[in-house]
Amino acid sequence: MGSTEDLEYPQIIMQYSNGFLISKVMFTACELGVFDLLLESGKPLSSDAIAAHLGASTIGMARLLDACVGLKLLTVEMTQEGALYRSTEISNIYLTKSSPKSQYHIMMYYSNTVYLCWQYLADAVREGRNQYERAFGISSKDPFGVMYRSDEEMLKFMAGQNSVWSICGRDVLAAFDLSPFTQIYDLGGGGGALARECVSLYPNSTVTIYDLPKVVQVAKEQFVSPEECQIAFHEGDFFNDSIPEAELYILSKILHDWDDDKCKQLLAKVYKACKPGGGVLLVESLLNEDKSGPVETQLYSMNMLVQTEGKERTAEEYSKLLEAAGFGVIQVKRTGKLYDAVLGRK
Repeated sequence: MGSTEDLEYPQIIMQYSNGFLISKVMFTACELGVFDLLLESGKPLSSDAIAAHLGASTIGMARLLDACVGLKLLTVEMTQEGALYRSTEISNIYLTKSSPKSQYHIMMYYSNTVYLCWQYLADAVREGRNQYERAFGISSKDPFGVMYRSDEEMLKFMAGQNSVWSICGRDVLAAFDLSPFTQIYDLGGGGGALARECVSLYPNSTVTIYDLPKVVQVAKEQFVSPEECQIAFHEGDFFNDSIPEAELYILSKILHDWDDDKCKQLLAKVYKACKPGGGVLLVESLLNEDKSGPVETQLYSMNMLVQTEGKERTAEEYSKLLEAAGFGVIQVKRTGKLYDAVLGRK
């Protein structure tokens, strides 16, 4: 009774309860352009000046800026003229639109789409299915039909995924030496950020992005320039259409969208198309075998529940899916970052 350990629990519970508030403060500062303005200004600004530039109330902006200071996203200096705010290095790198490592787009996707589904998490747990119907009034039978329900939503999702690979792509592609594979297909490669990282790391390779026709169209228009000659495109639905022959297939954050039966169906098609001696690279966030974490991956798995038909898995579970399709010599590399790599050979 009354041990130090017992007394710590209320603080932990309060921190967890505030998690939603913390993320919404960061998302809102991104959405309003606070970090972009401070970077462009090149000097600290008062809350009144920031509010005037961004068309916000002085009362609301002052509170938002102070909350960002508390979260160490901004710094504040008290002067005779009042408080002056400046961005931190981490905000300039990850929270401004102009940075090559910007996470702005994935944050906006979370703020405006993912969070709406999470409002119905209790329903998802009770029913065991995604919550697009409640969140958006659209049938949940086709998750990607919902995600791509408008050009705006599709662009938002693709830009968000590109944001992720701008900071995580090189780690997963360097987990194994992929230089022997020169003919690569990136299934569901979307906006092409991972393909771009791949040809940069392995300059003798060519990568073909295989995705739905409307995704390919947006990728060509918005993300991949014609000058990037090592990146090609193939339009199709890899569940229903044929998969061309290649030496390596990359499935990045694909299998976690689907149940085991759909994963087996897709991997069997990949195995059949794969050249002898070729392989498949799975890029996923791996759960620990003993269910102890990582907590980020456990939360991602909850997100799969509210948004898709899939789940996050352990390395052993992915290995079994690969073995069922015929792949052997399965290797697993944990990167120590958000995403890990599993390589299966034919």
